[in-house]
Amino acid sequence: MNTADSFTIGQVTGVHGLAGNLKVWSFAESIDTFCPGRSVLLKSEDEEDGRQYKIVKATAHKKGIILFLEGVDTRELAEDLIGKKILIDRDQLPEPEEDTWYWQDLLGLNVFDHEKGFIGKITDIFPTGANDVLVVTDNKKETLVPMHKQFIESVDIKNGIVKTTLPEDY
Repeated sequence: MNTADSFTIGQVTGVHGLAGNLKVWSFAESIDTFCPGRSVLLKSEDEEDGRQYKIVKATAHKKGIILFLEGVDTRELAEDLIGKKILIDRDQLPEPEEDTWYWQDLLGLNVFDHEKGFIGKITDIFPTGANDVLVVTDNKKETLVPMHKQFIESVDIKNGIVKTTLPEDY
């Protein structure tokens, strides 16, 4: 798996039971991203390569997912994976629908407001109950921009630009 063409779809946060089941915080919109038979790469930030696994089963659990991976069949093996990111090749993901984007594609884009001009780069994104929120950072300050049509005029992934319309007091 080429990590340059891969997406982080979750992170192992713990273990569940004695049979090697992993508790996962999912970054994916749907549990279907973790479908059986799919190949995933688990790696930590400081690892160059990581290790490939095949998904056996995934089930929704509280605010996350319980993930069963081929070859991870003991609690000890599962504990070794805590903290690792779960990556998937981009070509295994469906193309996003119109006016939706993968978070990873938005990170690093330049954000311009129609009145204020350049306000920074997208450095983080977090979900809320209503909309995802872009964290836009320049050298001086951080601006939170809701991903809502009221504030987002356009997103141009190819050219790396997001255009916004922010309230005057923002």
